[in-house]
Amino acid sequence: MRIALRIALAASAALLTLGVAQAQETLRVGTEGAYPPFNNLTADGQLVGFDIDIANALCDEMKVKCTFVAQDWDGIIPALQAGKFDAIVASMSITAERKEKVDFSNKYYNTPSAIAVPKDSTLKGVTKEDLAGKTIGVATTTTHFNYASKTYTDSTIKGYPSSPEEQADLANGRLDAIEDDIVVLQQFLDSPEGACCKILGQPSPQPVEIFGPGAGIAVRKGETDLVKKLNSAIDAIRANGKYKEINDKYFKFDVFGAES
Repeated sequence: MRIALRIALAASAALLTLGVAQAQETLRVGTEGAYPPFNNLTADGQLVGFDIDIANALCDEMKVKCTFVAQDWDGIIPALQAGKFDAIVASMSITAERKEKVDFSNKYYNTPSAIAVPKDSTLKGVTKEDLAGKTIGVATTTTHFNYASKTYTDSTIKGYPSSPEEQADLANGRLDAIEDDIVVLQQFLDSPEGACCKILGQPSPQPVEIFGPGAGIAVRKGETDLVKKLNSAIDAIRANGKYKEINDKYFKFDVFGAES
């Protein structure tokens, strides 16, 4: 009886250890699914895009399995803090304000902001004076919204839940301009819906205190081991060519930006 009990206890302990190991082998990744070409939901509910491919490459490098959770942008940091997932890979700019709530990996890309307008727009530039009296659409709770609100104080800044909504209103003549990441804008302009519009220019300078050093991977405060693993994995895929392979699938230039 005692031998049977010992065997049962040993088996239970082995199963418990296996369960913990399996839990550690999965990294739950939160992403928006509404920011093509970085992350997007297909018609059949699949998450695709640069962020998704990068996350999978990092998981492969760390010898863990990625699982993905689609999360509205406005609630993505609270969802991380609540334990809905372990990391955010969603083109989130590293900023001082966000670093008060989450920890970040090093950047995994850095592309500039730009302004898009209808092709028949009479606007000539992207300065505060150029856009005075105009209505600019921007996705809320983003660095672009912060920049537009602080810079274009003589304009009406209209917030949207995500980029597709602002793009639709620009195409339908309800906005004078939109501000967003230049890659996201170019993706829109290359689509049938974006044939209406053009990039007017890039705001300059693009202050680091607002836009940050680039997009990083957010994790819960204090997850220093995970940050180290992510940083090592980012360096590895940059060095072994996997990053370039993913980059070239989506872009004609290196979106990583200048080396830090």
